[in-house]
Amino acid sequence: MSVQAYITRQIPEEGMSILKKKLNVSSWCSENVMPREDLLKHVKGMNGILCTISDNMDKEVLDAAGPQLKVISTLSVGTGHIDVSECKKRGIEVLNTPDVASDSAAEFTVTLVLLVARRLLEGMDAVKNGEWGLWKPMWICGFEMGGRTLGIHGLGRVGFGIARRLKPFNIERIIYHDLYHKEYASSVGATLVDLPTLLAESDMLCICCAPTPQTIKSFNKEAFAKMKEGSILINTSRGVIVDHNDLDAALKAGRPMAAGLDVTDPEPLPIDHPLMKNPKCIITPHQGTSTWATRINMAKAAASNLYISLLEEDN
Repeated sequence: MSVQAYITRQIPEEGMSILKKKLNVSSWCSENVMPREDLLKHVKGMNGILCTISDNMDKEVLDAAGPQLKVISTLSVGTGHIDVSECKKRGIEVLNTPDVASDSAAEFTVTLVLLVARRLLEGMDAVKNGEWGLWKPMWICGFEMGGRTLGIHGLGRVGFGIARRLKPFNIERIIYHDLYHKEYASSVGATLVDLPTLLAESDMLCICCAPTPQTIKSFNKEAFAKMKEGSILINTSRGVIVDHNDLDAALKAGRPMAAGLDVTDPEPLPIDHPLMKNPKCIITPHQGTSTWATRINMAKAAASNLYISLLEEDN
């Protein structure tokens, strides 16, 4: 009996070819999100599903698939879109792609740090709006990295990658907050500090921690009030960690001075949300891992995870 696998989105051929070796594969042939009613219909009878972060893999989907479903492989680092506890009850293995996206995510975070610190978007808008006149000594001035303190909330793969990339910019100090000391922190001269110290002393604060009951909405008005004057906040982790209404108010009050968000809650953020019109906030559409190489490698990793696990189940 052939092993059935369903792919909820069009993925690079490099990933698809792995699955086609020995699996009976069907897929949604579009880069757009699969409509819910189609998802519920097409997963029926599948042994494995390869999904994306936009697919809500909840109890309803698991019920629609049936008891023969054994594996869900997601083309993402996060698994918040999957009901992991329900999968565990049913003996369904949940697999993700945590390693392949770290470099591109770290690079993108550094890009946001530089964009925000140097007020690049404001400069570009000024040019487009015809505001670029005669030279003014202090017009659209930002700050340099040299002599500054880089703060990282969560020194995992991405956080460490950020520290490694920004250190050559003559960063004076690197501090981080995490649940415990990371042995590799010493290789970039990073020092473990508590959260109040991270907030008070960071010139550039990058959020790289996982969403947990302790971190969700932890960046709120109380946290922003403790941030260093003139500092910037960057979030490329998960949108739920930041209270967006509080951030809008904090930016208007000047602490932090500016922010860069690649993740929001919800995604996309409603067009009428105050942050969307706040000139001190750059918002990008969850582009952190959006490189050709990373997308291909994520597809290959997700496909390999599903392929190997299903063949093991079949033996």
